[in-house]
Amino acid sequence: MEEWKEYKLGDITDLVIDYRGKTPLKLGSDWSDSGYRALSAKNIKTGQIVAHDSIRYVDEVLYHKWMKDEVNRGDILITSEAPFGQVFYWDSDEKIVLSQRLFCVRIKQEIDSRFVYYYMTTSRFQSEMSSRASGTTVLGLRQPELLKCRISVPSLDTQRQIASILSSLDDKIAVNKKICENLEAQAQALFKHWFIDFAPFKDGKFVESELGLIPEELIYKRIEDMPHTLETGKRPSGGVKGIDHGIPSIGAENIKGLGCYDFSKTKYVTEEFASSMKKGIINGYELLIYKDGGKPGYFIPNFAIFGEGYPYDKMCLNEHVFKLDFGNKGYSLFAYFYFKTKQIMSYLNAQGAKAAIPGINSKDIDAIMMPSLENECVKQYCSEVEDIITQILVLSKESAKLATLRDTLLPKLMSGQIKLNEYE
Repeated sequence: MEEWKEYKLGDITDLVIDYRGKTPLKLGSDWSDSGYRALSAKNIKTGQIVAHDSIRYVDEVLYHKWMKDEVNRGDILITSEAPFGQVFYWDSDEKIVLSQRLFCVRIKQEIDSRFVYYYMTTSRFQSEMSSRASGTTVLGLRQPELLKCRISVPSLDTQRQIASILSSLDDKIAVNKKICENLEAQAQALFKHWFIDFAPFKDGKFVESELGLIPEELIYKRIEDMPHTLETGKRPSGGVKGIDHGIPSIGAENIKGLGCYDFSKTKYVTEEFASSMKKGIINGYELLIYKDGGKPGYFIPNFAIFGEGYPYDKMCLNEHVFKLDFGNKGYSLFAYFYFKTKQIMSYLNAQGAKAAIPGINSKDIDAIMMPSLENECVKQYCSEVEDIITQILVLSKESAKLATLRDTLLPKLMSGQIKLNEYE
């Protein structure tokens, strides 16, 4: 069996860029509208750049002033706190600014940096980082302690083979994600063209309404005046703590958009409890609405569509999510894009922020006016968008399976339990 050697991270590192407690800006006064992206710890989640709406930019002068050492392709970004221990492999020639709570580590050429990245995602490395961190309310890691963390490595050839296997799965997931983003953008663009810009009605008469000017020939109805089901689910009175399998129970934290789901946040109810539920069972292609939660006076609605076995074949809701079902798959998809319009988002934001515990109720949903399914253009949109959304859900399910395979292989490959010729 091939021998694996153990090193401290500092022994295989050429450079560490450490801007954990610093920022190049003074209270945001130097932010630019374009230029170089500035990333902080909140933008890094293992394997992903997240919170894109919080990313700011700096100009060229400030970039060169701040980044004495630049982030290069093949470097590894590590969050030191809030959140702690997230890692990201920088596989781009884009020049970025590092802001608060971030390390950038450059691995020596005789070690495969992508292999090191995957090793950093293992429970062994994550546990050691945690053991070397300090802090009571917020866990944080200093550079000297990070560099003491140990990494076991095989030969360079084996490192590269392991990294290739794992990155091939990640690459396919990334391709699927890009396809899904493009498909959703197509459906969004068509919706905007027809029902925001009203392009098909531009030569017709427009009339005043509570929504502003709308085409006279386009029929609007309140949701309460259309056939629909609006309901939430529930969880056991004693909560779900200690239940680690069963039927996934979808909460507000799981409503993140189309084809987006954080499997690490899944909670469960027992099969017996789920079978006793009269409401809140997810069948697929219903509009799921973030119902309540957040800081007082601050409510940002969000929506999701599940289906095609994504994220799970069987699911139910808790009491913090609405399920809006019109009994028509295409019209639920139409509602997904309609609810994401600026006008409806603003309305729900205002309604939700009024409550002591931010949130919306069934009356807020029922009062919404939207183009009804009686309109031929709505029927046509529903027909055209169904296949698009189905593709997104199918690809998202495939990506979830690939991620599970990667996460299953990772510890076995990193411990030498799997011989590569057996895998091949």
